[in-house]
Amino acid sequence: MGRFAPSPTGDLHLGSLYAAAASYLDARAHGGRWLIRLEDLDRPRERPGAAARILRTLEAFGFEWDGEVVRQSDRGPLYAAALDALRRAGRTFECSCSRLDLADAPRYPGSCRSGPLRRGRPTAVRLRVEPGIVRFTDRIQGPGARDVAATAGDLVIRRRDGIVSYLLAVVVDDAAQGVTDVVRGADLIEHTPAQRHLQELLGLPAPRYAHVPVLTEPDGAKLAKSARSLALDAREPQGPLLRALDLLGLPVGEQPLPAGLPEIWDWAIRRWDPERVPKRPALPVRG
Repeated sequence: MGRFAPSPTGDLHLGSLYAAAASYLDARAHGGRWLIRLEDLDRPRERPGAAARILRTLEAFGFEWDGEVVRQSDRGPLYAAALDALRRAGRTFECSCSRLDLADAPRYPGSCRSGPLRRGRPTAVRLRVEPGIVRFTDRIQGPGARDVAATAGDLVIRRRDGIVSYLLAVVVDDAAQGVTDVVRGADLIEHTPAQRHLQELLGLPAPRYAHVPVLTEPDGAKLAKSARSLALDAREPQGPLLRALDLLGLPVGEQPLPAGLPEIWDWAIRRWDPERVPKRPALPVRG
């Protein structure tokens, strides 16, 4: 079972279409279900109407998802239960440090492990991370390993404003929804060791991971305000979809292609092969 989990902070563009297509193709090629989860916990960053536009755009591009759309904003009790389990196991502590306090620190230095340094301030909840190598195998990028304690230190799992962190929410959600395969952009591969570590602490199953290269400008910068990052035009879906499929390594230019969206998807599902996807963290988009 796969999933696509956009944040409603803006409209879908070529990069998000490409990531959604990779996840969709991988699930359908294996006869699996494909879910949509809206990661809308960070309400201050959410744009009005973005969630509805995302779903309409996916429909216009021929995506068909299974079951109801899940919204993280509706799943507070699940996150609270996970936080409580970690607290009872002695794996958390309250931290009063702000981003400014930690601006010069390459990793969290453990300032509040024995209690909040700044009394009277709002506190975040951090996960105690002990030294140790976390290993995982990515289906596209290959093996990875990281000592989370050495590179990041103790991790925030609930922010000072009370919002649950992406780390905790994604781990809880993937397990609760039965997600077995996570296919997403390689900009998120750095989160994988921490997610694997938290999955172990909570006794949750670990999905398989596959990280496709992140689409960039030709100079290597993230897609800026160009034709590649503007909102997708749902009135003409075939062109952007075929471009996304081409970037995923499908043989778009080698043979005549069907014209209709359902036929294009059937063609792509039959030919999906993660081995065709470039094994690199970033992929420049030209033209």
